[in-house]
Amino acid sequence: MIRNHKRKWIGSLLLLLTAFIVTSTPFHDVTSLPKELRLFEGSLSQLKLSVPVMGTLVNSNPEILQVNGKEAREVHVDFSQPLQVAPKKVGQARLQWRVGKLPIKEVKVNVLPDLKVIPGGQSIGVKLQTAGVLVVGHHLVDTGKEKVSPGEKSGIHVGDMIVKMNDLYINDMSEVKKIVNEAGAKNQSIQLMVVRGKEKIVLTLKPAQDKKDNQYRMGLYIRDSAAGVGTLTFYEPESKAYGALGHVISDVDTGQPIVVGDGQIVQASVTSIEKGQSGNPGEKFARFYNENEVLGNISKNTPFGIFGKMYDKPKRAKRNEPLPVALAEQVKEGPAKILTVVNGQEVEEFEIEIVNVVKQHFPATKGMIIKVNDKRLLEKTGGIVQGMSGSPIIQEGKVVGAVTHVFVNDPTSGYGCFIEWMLQDAGLTIKQQQSMGLKAS
Repeated sequence: MIRNHKRKWIGSLLLLLTAFIVTSTPFHDVTSLPKELRLFEGSLSQLKLSVPVMGTLVNSNPEILQVNGKEAREVHVDFSQPLQVAPKKVGQARLQWRVGKLPIKEVKVNVLPDLKVIPGGQSIGVKLQTAGVLVVGHHLVDTGKEKVSPGEKSGIHVGDMIVKMNDLYINDMSEVKKIVNEAGAKNQSIQLMVVRGKEKIVLTLKPAQDKKDNQYRMGLYIRDSAAGVGTLTFYEPESKAYGALGHVISDVDTGQPIVVGDGQIVQASVTSIEKGQSGNPGEKFARFYNENEVLGNISKNTPFGIFGKMYDKPKRAKRNEPLPVALAEQVKEGPAKILTVVNGQEVEEFEIEIVNVVKQHFPATKGMIIKVNDKRLLEKTGGIVQGMSGSPIIQEGKVVGAVTHVFVNDPTSGYGCFIEWMLQDAGLTIKQQQSMGLKAS
């Protein structure tokens, strides 16, 4: 009986001791350290273990990392004090905390090449040429005998992209008209290649002659271009790469992402603003400015915006010197700023709050929720308005993301995406990973 009581007492004591250890600050600090850590070359980071013992930190690659200012494989340290970790070269290293020969924690460190960008904020005009022609609707052709849509009859869907006609690549609607009339005059069918999602489909269409003007038609509404206004997010001086908008450009009728064949960005000037209200998002109204001066090309339209090369350093920047960028895991809740235009072409800085950060290990939109708390911006726009998408978000001197969407029922709040995913689509972080011999994470 006494033995059983003793066992219960020891068990309870061990349970209390385990609970104490698990809830203690040192245990929390040990478990909260990630298994992998990414740092930029030339940066400085602190790693905190808070374990009240002396021990050894084993550094697998002192040429890559310096610990507490020492370029040594083993450094004797006080684990209760933060460690200063300085990435010196691009590469990988492992840090292992040991007490005697007992390993406590190990972290793999990937050192990325230093990357800085010039934050944007300028309003830009966007001119997109599709890679082919986009089908945005069907219509009936009155032949005198029947009303028919040859396109619909041949199996063409709204949202399809016609990229080839009779083995000829199509760039604009004038080419389509010529091929259709020639085929119709010869009473011949046209072989079409259409892109539907990720599929390529070959279809056959026979044009119908409209009795009103004797022109041959496909019975399709098509579009070969799109235009709009957005905001420049960043410019990388070395590669001349840029990113803008922070979200994909979709066709207004089909809702489908536009596949870019060619495109240009030009200057834009904000003429007026419709203030946002609950249930009615506001909008920037702007006009293209000096259209003959092309700022750059458009090579990609992705979920994170448009990307390409700029021909020269952007003008009218609020900040002319490059700023460091933050990785997705470095963005935190708290005060931040956005750069955007609310009048003419002047880029201004406004206060916001990052109220929620979503942990993302892979590219995904809606990485953070932001709230405008700047009185000047609230008075002018009511918060976030259409046309503000792409405005860079800056936190603690780093470019961390871009504004993407507004909450319809609360124009003071909206979503932002991490700058890391925009840089990746601009081809910048891919280049870094290849130089390290790493796969994309």
